[in-house]
Amino acid sequence: MAKAAATSLFQNLRRFIKKPWEITGVCSDPEYMGPLRKVAEYRVRCPATPEQQAIIPTSNPETVYDIKFYSRDQRRNRPPIRRTILKKADVEKMMKEKTFDVTDFPPVFLTGAVEEDINAVGGGYQK
Repeated sequence: MAKAAATSLFQNLRRFIKKPWEITGVCSDPEYMGPLRKVAEYRVRCPATPEQQAIIPTSNPETVYDIKFYSRDQRRNRPPIRRTILKKADVEKMMKEKTFDVTDFPPVFLTGAVEEDINAVGGGYQK
């Protein structure tokens, strides 16, 4: 009984004694709503939850719903690259078979002799 009376007295005092920020300012307005929402109104529906169930066709094997990425990825859907390992004996054999011709190389840029002007006074600069 004494506990109930103390609780009731505490509740009455709590109604009259306010926190300093509830006396003046924005929080003192009777229409003020606290910034914290209730749990029931915070997030009613999870964003990842689909609104309706997906219809998956399963009657024909060609129309079965396939969500695998790699079966549709054209960048990775290539034949494997063929690699050959050359041993030293194979390379030496290829080099003996290969003969180089002059036409295999690009032409030389300078094909003639450089001609200098003998009449250039002062190395070509005018005074």
